[in-house]
Amino acid sequence: MIYHHLRNATAIIETKRDVILVDPMLGEVGSIEAFTKKRFPPKRNPLVKLPKQANSLLENVTHVLITHQHADHLDAAGIDYLKEKGLPVTCSVLDAKDLRDKGLKIVQELEYNKPQNFLGGSIEGIPAQHGYGEVAQLMGNVMGFYLKLPDEPSLYLASDTILTDKVAEVLVNDQPDISVIPCGSAQLDDYEPILMTLEDIVKFTNLNFGVTICNHLEALNHCPTERADLETAFVLQKLKDKVWIPQDGDSRLFKN
Repeated sequence: MIYHHLRNATAIIETKRDVILVDPMLGEVGSIEAFTKKRFPPKRNPLVKLPKQANSLLENVTHVLITHQHADHLDAAGIDYLKEKGLPVTCSVLDAKDLRDKGLKIVQELEYNKPQNFLGGSIEGIPAQHGYGEVAQLMGNVMGFYLKLPDEPSLYLASDTILTDKVAEVLVNDQPDISVIPCGSAQLDDYEPILMTLEDIVKFTNLNFGVTICNHLEALNHCPTERADLETAFVLQKLKDKVWIPQDGDSRLFKN
């Protein structure tokens, strides 16, 4: 399996059989409004361009996973791309109707904790809580994915979540080879953080038997945690060998 990190939560997972696009935010710099205007500088999003190899990687996509409908995971440009290519999409049953209404080709709808066949293996929708406290209710539904594909490492895409008991259960019970988590510690102008704090990112990595991939970094105006912050924390906690903090455009081969 080759994991290609494009930007924020947008990634391409290349297996021996398929090329899977995750959460396509494909728009130009500044094409999305600022997510916070008081707590942090009110810069429009995304803050950075897609890497130069993004277009060539996107040409090979065979399937799409969408974890939720926030613009930093599925923007207008991402919707246009999926419609133009007619790519098959797997998503939460809670998002399926809305995404169909937007013109997307939904071929598979997942419920939480109910595995289904997927590309010769299996996929399971994992509950995600998008924030601490009451803000989680305002952020709406989010779904992580746990994938077991033929002759590939097992992969947990946590999506936008904090560290909950359900998330910890995946790590302890399923022991995924690779886990991808949001590490920008995003915050809105009000309420508690809507993604894991640095403390919980470290806790997740300690619980994780496999490799932790850190995404959701330095691409959006409401994410204060930077790659250097994570690097320092992981070194202090002697966890550096268990994590990968990719730069935009980085790729890594993971063997089964």
